Amino acid sequence: MARGPRGERARDREESDIIEKLVSINRVAKVVKGGRRFGFSALVVTGDGAGRVGFGSGKAKEVPEAIRKATEQAKRKMVRVALREGRTLHHDATGEYGAGKVVVRAAPPGTGVIAGGPTRAVFEALGVQDVVAKSIGSSNPYNMVKAAFEALANTQSPRQVAARRGLKVPEVLGRRGSKADAADAASSAE
Repeated sequence: MARGPRGERARDREESDIIEKLVSINRVAKVVKGGRRFGFSALVVTGDGAGRVGFGSGKAKEVPEAIRKATEQAKRKMVRVALREGRTLHHDATGEYGAGKVVVRAAPPGTGVIAGGPTRAVFEALGVQDVVAKSIGSSNPYNMVKAAFEALANTQSPRQVAARRGLKVPEVLGRRGSKADAADAASSAE
């Protein structure tokens, strides 16, 4: 049986590198005629530690099955996030979901991951080494994770901004001697 370069073996190798973080397990009850039926819901964050991260939730009658469902969904919903030097974010961002709000700030080298429970799992799975995050409002893990993903979705790399504006990356970053600096100096002299 021939397998191509992107066959089952390649997929297994990719999936073995994925970091899985269990954020929360919740016991839920359904009230029926004879009493209560208990089930479990799980929230899982997955990432490759190199700029890709996703989250998923699953429900089942047993805990392992709920975790498996959540993990599969998280792997399907992985998104790429632009990182600066592979260790932090390019700029500060804010994300809101429901009553949860997360403020995410880029940090200098050596800071570490300063974040609370669910948002810490997101950054560790993402592979960020230096970041400061503050959760404001709801402490519900689902809202916190979704707000953190909203904040990450709001971040852009200088390359993305430059492409959108039709400029070069140094012009966006404001490096000395660029055309943008010269144009600003000329307009302020008038």
